[in-house]
Amino acid sequence: MRRVGKIIVVTAAAAALGACSPNNEEPSDLPPGTDPTPSQQASASASTSPSSSQAQGPACKAEDIEVTGDFGQEPEITIPDDCAPPQELISEDLSEGDGPEATEGSTVEVNYKLKTWSDGEVKDNSFERGETFPLENLGQSPVIDGWNQGLIGITEGSRRLLVIPPDLAYGEGGQGIAANETLVFVVDAVKVTPA
Repeated sequence: MRRVGKIIVVTAAAAALGACSPNNEEPSDLPPGTDPTPSQQASASASTSPSSSQAQGPACKAEDIEVTGDFGQEPEITIPDDCAPPQELISEDLSEGDGPEATEGSTVEVNYKLKTWSDGEVKDNSFERGETFPLENLGQSPVIDGWNQGLIGITEGSRRLLVIPPDLAYGEGGQGIAANETLVFVVDAVKVTPA
């Protein structure tokens, strides 16, 4: 009998808490009974993304992002605040090496530094750890699409800037990265082993 009483108390408490929970709905400009179209839903969710607090206007280009430091040294990355995060992948060599070129299926041993666009925070840094990352089977590697696409063509000894929009990065979030975050990588190709 005591058990039944406890179950009733727990059920009543859960119902009371559920009734007190805040409503997740937001006001809408749509007439009552109208469902939003997918593009309206996307723009509503985009308004809560990290990039919505960013500078608006024209999209930044590679030359707008300042990177200092030579190949093999930890780079300093300055993300501008006077242009919007790019919506397309930027893959630009900052210095070119003369070693083998990475093609689909190659293994590329890299050092890299990652900053998030919205807050300019360093999220990962292999230079600091003192160990390279082996990226095997480039183009099909189990990493973000921005790396699989953006590192094709890099030569051993090169330093490359990658600016990766959310759809080629972590999208809705993961690995300690906020939803819809643009990523800025500086990548050194320490060794390239052709496929």
